[in-house]
Parts: sequence; structure tokens; C-alpha cells
Amino acid sequence: MGSFRWLDLVVIALYMGAVAYIGLRCSRRQTSTESYFVARRSVPHWAMGFSFFATLISSITFIAYPGSAYAGNWSELVPGFMVISVLLLVGLVVIPFFRHAVGMSAYEYFGKRFGYGARAYSALGFSIGHFSKMGFVFYLLALTVHSMTGWNLYAVILMAGAVTIFYTLLGGLEAVIWTEVLQGIIMWLGIFICLGFLLFLPPGGPAAAFELAWRHDKFSLGSMDFDLAKKGFWVMSLYGFFWYLQKYTGDQTIVQRYLVARNDRDALKGVATGALMCLPVWTLFMLIGTLVWAYYQLSGEPLPAHIDKPDKVFPYFISSKIPVGLAGLFMAALFAAGMSTLASDLNCLSAVAVEDYYRRLKPNATDRQRLLAGRLIVALCGFAAVAIAIVIALRGERALSLYFTVSSILTGGIAGMFILAFLSRRANKGGVWVGIMVCLVFTAWGTFTSGKERLIDLGRYNFALPGIMVGVLGHIVLVAAGWLASFFFAPPAPDTHALTLWGWLERRRGTAAAPGGTVIQPKVG
Repeated sequence: MGSFRWLDLVVIALYMGAVAYIGLRCSRRQTSTESYFVARRSVPHWAMGFSFFATLISSITFIAYPGSAYAGNWSELVPGFMVISVLLLVGLVVIPFFRHAVGMSAYEYFGKRFGYGARAYSALGFSIGHFSKMGFVFYLLALTVHSMTGWNLYAVILMAGAVTIFYTLLGGLEAVIWTEVLQGIIMWLGIFICLGFLLFLPPGGPAAAFELAWRHDKFSLGSMDFDLAKKGFWVMSLYGFFWYLQKYTGDQTIVQRYLVARNDRDALKGVATGALMCLPVWTLFMLIGTLVWAYYQLSGEPLPAHIDKPDKVFPYFISSKIPVGLAGLFMAALFAAGMSTLASDLNCLSAVAVEDYYRRLKPNATDRQRLLAGRLIVALCGFAAVAIAIVIALRGERALSLYFTVSSILTGGIAGMFILAFLSRRANKGGVWVGIMVCLVFTAWGTFTSGKERLIDLGRYNFALPGIMVGVLGHIVLVAAGWLASFFFAPPAPDTHALTLWGWLERRRGTAAAPGGTVIQPKVG
């Protein structure tokens, strides 16, 4: 177990102080929900790009990607490639559409298209999924820091939680975005430091490390056979495509970023910048895992007995091989990865709670009251995430397995709901609810009966494909069931036509009437 020295502590303290200072500076401008949740829609595209990048890179990425490459090959990288194909599909239409169709919540669109019930359901699915993720990210961050430094696990959870809640509570989304710019820079520095050492530490240098890795097929992207029963390249590609389609069309942490840009063009440039920053970072983390494997193979250096899982090897390497000061910078990068994701989730959960629920319950509330409610929700969600992390630490990771199972069922099909709403003129409220119900049943069946450690064994009626295909097929099931069921209900109101792709294209040409009967002229992007 590593022991950090005073210079490492100074580096980490400087990082914590910097993000807290940004929160304080931004707090002066948080006078309305417009500033607190969408940063007055005035964020430059390059900062928005850093924000996308920092939100998508978490402490899970720092540990899981190198661990996966160390234990196997690069097949876990394949889903990340799909972000480009999704971006090409949604960039030119979905991003400007959302900027015109919703105010602050992604789920406002489902409410306009299918009624408040669909809005509440999708917002609830987002909230449940991100609550489980926040607690796990806090726990994994603290566990990694504990394994590298010996610091008390609960103290790390409380420290990271307190600082994250502090700057998010005070500075709103503006503070979240500008801290993510700093955090993104620190993450890049941490990655390059690790690569610099890993390339030249192995006996024989980088040539020997790459040659050994190539001989052992460590750069493989998985089997290229088109077999949906195996977790090969094509299954991982399908999973990645639908995962990012859901992120870019039904995830508040992403859609909220569309809304902060100054115009449509800046929004697209920011999203593209963030996606193009993520791809090389994911690749570099896989390379780091492969080089760590090569180092221990070439050096013959044994790993301690307590390093018994692939995910533990990279943190051990950092704590034992990286010089003082630089190890602290990597630790700051690890904190940055975890805290950026957590801060983004806190602000987005607050926005969803205020826009999708509080406004409904308190329609006459003033903007100041909504702002106060938003701050309170940030604090409550932050404390809840810290509590979940502590429960996991006390009871073990199995305590979260049931919650993950339930959340995976409830969050299924959101991308399918968007496809149905956006592409089908015939889809209606009754049809989408049939689709949701069928999707829930299908996802529950697939989740409970898939994998080697299935919760229910139905024999030949078990879900036979890899578990990650449950989510992929769930979207397709919702679209198919919802579209067919829509023919058994009355056609949707004529004014919902403007909320489909076809209505949007007409609207861009200035020919369609908006919901409510007024003509919406295209906003110049």
C-alpha cells in the first residue's frame, strides 16, 4: 500500500482549493434558475467541449479501462467508437431541435409529445439511474485513493463529497462547467505523465512492450464474427450505438449542455469537441492498461498478494512507481474525473427535480423559490450520494447489485421513446405507454435471466444473448410495440406534428405552425 508524501498532498490541496474558489466566484451570478441551470446560455463552445469531456470521463474510466486492457484486450473500447456515428446522426438535427423545443429539462419534450406521465416516467428513470451511479463513483474514487495512500476510506468519501457539494451548490452549472475545464486539463496531464513513465520503464523500452503486447493479441477489438450470442466486436458496437443514442437524446447531463451554448452552431461545435476529446482519452487508458501488463511481464516483478484484481494493478503502479509530486498530480486527476461527473449529476438532478416535478407541484412559485428549491435539492442529492457510498463501503458492493438491477430495468427504452416520438407521426400517448410496459417486462425478463449468475433460471426460456444486448433490444421493443399499439388509439393532436422530425424540417423552412398555433420562425444558429 502506497504512502503519499507532503508534496503530493500540496498538489491535491491546491486542486481542491481551486475548484472551491471557482464555485465561490461563480456564486455571485447565481440569481435565477436561468443562470443556475443553464449558465445564462452564454458558455463558449470550447468550454462546453471540455465540460462534455469531463462529464463523460469518470473515476470509473480511470480504473476500469486500464483494468480491462490489463486483463484482456481492447474490446471494451469498441462502444466508444460509436459516439462518432451517433454524433453524425444527432448533431445536425437533434441538437438544434432540443434547443428550440425545451427550456431546461430534456424530459420536457416527452411531456409535450406524450403528456406529463411520459415526462415524469423518463425523468424518474434518469434520476434513479444517476443516483446509483453517483454513489458508486464516490465509493470507487474513495476505494482507489485508499488503496494508493492508505487514507481512511470514509474520510475520502466525506472530503470529495463536501467539496463537490460546496462548489455545485454555490456556483450552479456555471461553476460545474468552469471547474470541468480545469479538471479536463488536469486529467490530460495525469494521462501523459502515466504514459511517459510506462513507455520507458519496461526493460527494452516501448518497442519491447508493444512487440510483446502484439504477440499476445492485447490490441484486439474482439471477435469480428457477426454472432449476437458472443460479446464480440459487433455486439459491442450495437451496445455502444444505443448507449450513446440514449445519452445524446434522453440524458439530462448531455442535453443540458446543448442549452448552455450561445447559439446552435456553438452547441454543435462544443458537442463535437467533447466527443473528439473523449475518443483519444479512452484509447490512451486502454494503452495504459496494456503497457502496465507489459511492464510486469518484461520486468518479472511480482505483484503483492493484496493486488488480486486487474482493477487494482494500475493504482498500485502509480503509488509505487511514479515520483513524488507527479503522483499527487495523478491523484488530483483521479479526483477531477470523479468530482466532475458527480457535480454534473448533482446539477442535472436538481434541474430535473425543479423543472419536471416542483413546477408541477408549485405552479405559482416564483423564480427565486425555484432557485432555492434547486439549491436544496443539490444539497440533499449530494448527501444522499455520500450516504450510498458509505453504505456500499460498510456492506460491500453486493449491497448495490439489486439497486443496479432495478435501475437498469426502469431506465430501459428511453432512446426508443425518443425514436418513436421524433420519427413517427402516428405515435401517441396510449401507444407509448403500451411500448413502455412491454419494454419494462422484456427488460426485467432479460435482466433476471441473462448471464452466468442469473437471478432467475427459466431453462430454455432464459435470455440467451449477452446481458448488454438487453438494453439494445429494449429500445427496439419499445419502438415496435409503441408504434403498433398507436394504431389502436386516437391519432395524436395535430399540433404535435411540429414535435416530430418532419415537423421540425418544415419549421426550419418556416412553413409549420408550432404547438399553440403560432408560427415559429427558425432561430438563426
